[in-house]
Amino acid sequence: MIIHNVYFWLKKDLTAAQRATFREEVQKLAKINYLGHGLVGTPAPTEKRPVIDHSFDYAVSLCFKTLEDHDFYQKGCADHTRFVNTCKPLWEKVMIYDFLL
Repeated sequence: MIIHNVYFWLKKDLTAAQRATFREEVQKLAKINYLGHGLVGTPAPTEKRPVIDHSFDYAVSLCFKTLEDHDFYQKGCADHTRFVNTCKPLWEKVMIYDFLL
């Protein structure tokens, strides 16, 4: 299994409607039918410590059953393409951390 974790820092000057669009679109990614599972969230109100980064606005964690599923998501998935085309103007930074189970 491949766990695909993506962290988003949104532009500071977004309107409430733009933030709502981002939230709606990112939540759709977690519902893609061939995922093992998908989760979307915002920073948890955990204790501030030097090793914890609370600076992101949204995170998505997608569990792909195979590397092929992950690669299809990256290069051929209409849902992913729609998300990027719709939301790329809304973020200022994205970081991805993938790992194997």
